[in-house]
Amino acid sequence: MPPASHAPRVGLFATCLMNLFRPNVGFAAVKLLEDAGCTVEVPQAQTCCGQPGYNAGDFDAARALARQVIATFEGFDYVVGPSGSCMATLRNDYPRLLADDADWSPRAEALAARSFELISFLTDVRGVQAVVADYAGTATYHDACSGLRGLGIKAQPRLLLGSVTGLKLAEMADTEVCCGFGGSFCVSYPEISGRMADDKRAHVAETGADTLLGGDLGCLLHLAGRMQRCGSPVKVFHTAEVLAGMADGAGIGGAKEPQK
Repeated sequence: MPPASHAPRVGLFATCLMNLFRPNVGFAAVKLLEDAGCTVEVPQAQTCCGQPGYNAGDFDAARALARQVIATFEGFDYVVGPSGSCMATLRNDYPRLLADDADWSPRAEALAARSFELISFLTDVRGVQAVVADYAGTATYHDACSGLRGLGIKAQPRLLLGSVTGLKLAEMADTEVCCGFGGSFCVSYPEISGRMADDKRAHVAETGADTLLGGDLGCLLHLAGRMQRCGSPVKVFHTAEVLAGMADGAGIGGAKEPQK
C-alpha cells in the first residue's frame, strides 16, 4: 500500500454498464476520487471483469478476462470501481478462478487486496466522512446483493449521503431484498424478476421518496426501466452522481444524460 503522504494512483475500473449506459457515473467517480486526494487513470486496455461468463459456468472465458484485467491494473496502488458486483468479482472470484495457476494465483490475490468498490474505498480506505454536494429531495437507498453480501457495503453510502445538503433519506422496507435483476436471472426468469421489481417499486413508493439511489447500475437500470413502464415519477441515480453533485439532470433511463 502507498505511504500516507503519497497521493494514491488509482485505476478506475470502468464497468461495462457504466461505459455503455451511464458514463456520468464514471465522471462522478473520478471527481470523488480526486477530491479524496487520489490521482486517477482509466486504462484503455481494460475489459469486462468476466462475471457474466463466470456466473454462466464458462470458466475458461472468465479466466482469460481475469488475466487481462489483472495485467492491466497491476501497476496501480488501488483498483476502484463504482459497482459492488464487478469489484466483488475482482476481490472474491479471481482468487478462486486462478487458485490452481502457480503463475497467476499470487497476482490475483495481490489485485484482490487492492480492489475496492468506490464508496467503501472513500470511507474505509481514504477516511472520507462527508462530501460537499447538495441535492433537493427525499431519497431511499437500495442495497444491492453483491455489494451488501459480497463486500459488506451497508453503512458507507448512508454515511456520505447523510452529509449531502438538502437530501433527506427515507429507508424502505426490505431494502436488503434482491430487486430481481441478478444478471442473467432477469433474462432466464422474467416473470419472477418483474414481480420482484414490482415489490421493490411498491416499497419505494411507500417511503414517499422522489429519488431511488444505489451502487450497482444493473439493479438501477432494472428498477428504472420497470418504474418507467409502470408510470412511476421516481428518479433513479447512482449514489456517486449525488455525492459528486452531478445529479442535476435526467435520471437513469431518462431522456438524456445529466449535464457534466
